Amino acid sequence: MPELPEVETVRRGLAPTLEGARILAVEQRRPDLRFPFPPDFVGRLTGRRVEALSRRAKYLIAHLDDGLGLISHLGMSGSWRIEAGETAVVPGEFLHERSKAAAHDHVVFHLEERTGGLSRIVFNDPRRFGFMLFAEPGHLVDHPLLADLGIEPTGNELGGEILARLFRDKRAPLKAALLDQRLIAGLGNIYVCEALWRAGLSPRRLAGTLVAKSGAPTKAADRLATAVREVIADAIEAGGSSLRDYVHADGSLGYFQHSFAVYGREGEPCPKLTCNGVIQRIVQSGRSTFYCPVCQR
Repeated sequence: MPELPEVETVRRGLAPTLEGARILAVEQRRPDLRFPFPPDFVGRLTGRRVEALSRRAKYLIAHLDDGLGLISHLGMSGSWRIEAGETAVVPGEFLHERSKAAAHDHVVFHLEERTGGLSRIVFNDPRRFGFMLFAEPGHLVDHPLLADLGIEPTGNELGGEILARLFRDKRAPLKAALLDQRLIAGLGNIYVCEALWRAGLSPRRLAGTLVAKSGAPTKAADRLATAVREVIADAIEAGGSSLRDYVHADGSLGYFQHSFAVYGREGEPCPKLTCNGVIQRIVQSGRSTFYCPVCQR
């Protein structure tokens, strides 16, 4: 699945075309993706203006001028393609080129952009694990997909004190706690491995050990909060992780995958100059974890 930096990169690629645009027509080419399309999907979107395009965790949200929210998820292989005349651009960074096969173009939005130009935004998804759902006016924050999400790991909100509050008395391993979307929204396997390495913390360590008996954050909690914010910011800046089956909004190849310290590097020397450890792979909750057992405690 694409992780938060990939989704944010796609949002940034789509926003200049989509924000302020009027939806002239919608082609819905099948009845469902992962879930059935909402009733009157085409009718409720046609003629509406897109006021803003936002992201919550790994969801993209188009805010329409009648208060309706269109929530979309890329799934495993979904991508958005911007077409204007003979030009086609796929926003996002992907290691392998994203599908442009017409057979997998499931939804096409015909737009009049705020500049007056005409364009199309196409959702392509070979595996059909993506989806689009509505959030009714006034009910975006309590939509079932969004209501229980935790704080965002971007910006300055996530700090040691927040982690101490979230992790107090928790006996789950640090990696599991960081992946719990009810605590922190949008973190995924790749960037959790990277953040734990940057913070020098073992993925097996219990989350509650980052909290002092008084409830105050330890230095480890402060380090981890900083590492999470920085690894996400670096990935967004670089355009996402560019893993297999995830494509960036402008179709270009990403660079952050070349700077992974531990993810996918089993058997390689730890990149910390002061460490002589070797990256190991273990399985936690059915997912691969990469870490250095020497410098991550």
